[in-house]
Formats: sequence, structure tokens, C-alpha cells
Amino acid sequence: MTKLAVVLFNLGGPDSPEAIRPFLFNLFNDPAIIGAPGLIRRALAWFISKQRAPVAAGIYAHLGGRSPLLELTRRQADALEKALGGEARVFIAMRYWHPMTEETVAEVARWGADRVVLLPLYPQYSTTTTGSSISLWKRVAARAGLTAKTTEVCCYPTIEGMIGAQAELLRTALDRTGPDARVLFSAHGLPKKVIERGDPYQSQVEMTAAAIAGAVGRPDLDWRVTYQSRVGPMEWIGPATDREIERAGEEKKPLVIQPVAFVSEHSETLVELDIEYRHLAEVSGVPAYVRVPALGDHPAFIAALARLVETALTAGCDICSERTGRLCGSRWTACGQGPAGRA
Repeated sequence: MTKLAVVLFNLGGPDSPEAIRPFLFNLFNDPAIIGAPGLIRRALAWFISKQRAPVAAGIYAHLGGRSPLLELTRRQADALEKALGGEARVFIAMRYWHPMTEETVAEVARWGADRVVLLPLYPQYSTTTTGSSISLWKRVAARAGLTAKTTEVCCYPTIEGMIGAQAELLRTALDRTGPDARVLFSAHGLPKKVIERGDPYQSQVEMTAAAIAGAVGRPDLDWRVTYQSRVGPMEWIGPATDREIERAGEEKKPLVIQPVAFVSEHSETLVELDIEYRHLAEVSGVPAYVRVPALGDHPAFIAALARLVETALTAGCDICSERTGRLCGSRWTACGQGPAGRA
């Protein structure tokens, strides 16, 4: 029987206060994040991580000094492994902290996988997330001599089970706030220059939000897409979530905030959305502020991931989503926009 290894990609997070600065260094030393030449990038990463570590330490102090992301990703991995059954085993490869790609490649090789499916826990494709993780996996797997047939899942911005689960969670939140609430579909931002280079992330986030809004079953729903977590002086895509919270306060609109690019709880949801933005809503005069939980191991989401894996095994080539199907020979930047069509 074929031994199938499914590799879940995620960002990772520090597992102790001492890990915060090296985690940040790894993040800013990624050429997909800072595109400077190697020596310059390392120097910048060293400087930025030193400057940002105290701020990040304050953020993670709210979470006991560590990120919960690995534990929550393990729950997703366990649930997916049960859903797949058979000889499938689900592994985790974090981009910037343990278990890192090198560790996971070695583990998959030791296990003796015959097939590998690379499955990012980023529904929308970006060169800074999925692109970076898959590129690193290919380099490390080549060095390690891992020759098992490998299929990549590019993205799944409108996959049915995920959208259904998000719509269900949103309806529950709207029941708490009433029909006049405004929904902010909040996603992590990116510098505008990344999008201008052809990155499809923003368009796919908008596709996800539109799909949820359509599935929630409320034709008069007041909703908009916003972006959070700006860093540095560059111009970022917008509108900014914090500015839209202030606008809602001016208009005395109740708010429901739903993360649409984060499928697990971590600092951007548990601290930025739940603490910092909640406080901003209070001081801005927002009448009600409700945050929709991340998908986590919601059964419908896990079932959707299992279908993606099954599609990857039968497609014969890398896939974009269950709706666009095959992407043989297509560039990832076309995913959801180009010859494969909209997801």
C-alpha cells in the first residue's frame, strides 16, 4: 500500500520568550520577505529582529510567552490524518520556527513516503507564504535526496467546505450583534509593491470574503475586506482594519470581525484582534465588537482539506483548488486569475 505523507505548511511561532528574537530573525532573513542580497539581508534581519523583539515579547506575554500555533496545527494534523485514514500520515513544516522544513524533510524520508502532498495552511496564495514554503521544501528535499512523487496544492480561496464553515461561524456571530452589524473580513496585509509584482493574494482574499458573504444567506449584509498587521514605513494594501474600526465608531455601527486568511488562532487573532483592536473599538465608540473564531479543526474545514489531498493524488499535477483543478505548466501567480480561471 502507498505510504502517503501530507505536509502542512504554516508560519510557526516562538515556543519560549528566548525564541522570539531568533524567530524574528528567521522571518526577516527570508528572501521572500526582504529581497536584498544575502549579506545585506542578514544584517537587516539582525537589526530588525533586535528592534522588534521587545515589542513582540510584550505581545507574546499575553499568550504565556509563546505562540499556540504549533499545538493548534497539531490538532489540525491529527484531525486530517483521521479523515484520510489508510497509510496516510500528516507532518508539519513551519517556515520560521520548529519543526522547520529541514527537520520535516528528514522525518518524511525516514518514514519512507512513496507520495508527498504539500498542503499550505494558507488558503490564499502569496509568494511570501506558500511560495516561500514550497520553494524551501524543494531545495531541502533535493539536498536530502527525497525522491517521492510530490504534488503541490497552491491555494483554495473558495473551497466549499471551508467557506461553509466560515459562513456558519459568521452567522453565529451575527446572531449576537443584530442585523445592523458591519462585517470586516480581516486579512494580514502585504506591502503594495508585492501585489504590484503580480502576487494574487489580495484578489484571492477578496474572493474568499465574497464567497463567505454570499454563503451566509443575508442579502443585505454590510461587509468589506480589510487588512491588518502593518509593519514598517512602506505603503501597504488597504483599507486598514484599524481605520475601518474607527470609521465604524464614527458611524455607531456594531462590528463583527472575521479572520479570512488565518485558519488558526495566533498572535494576530488572540492579541491584535481580541485585545488591541477590541480596545480601539471601545475608545472609538463602536457599540458592539464580536470576533469570529478561526477555523481550527472545524470538521467541515478538515473534510475540505481531505478532499484537496484526494484531488492532488488523482490530478496528476499540481493543483490550485478543487474548482480550478489542474495547474500543469501554469505559473502560481496565475492561480485564481489566469488560464486556470477563478477559483
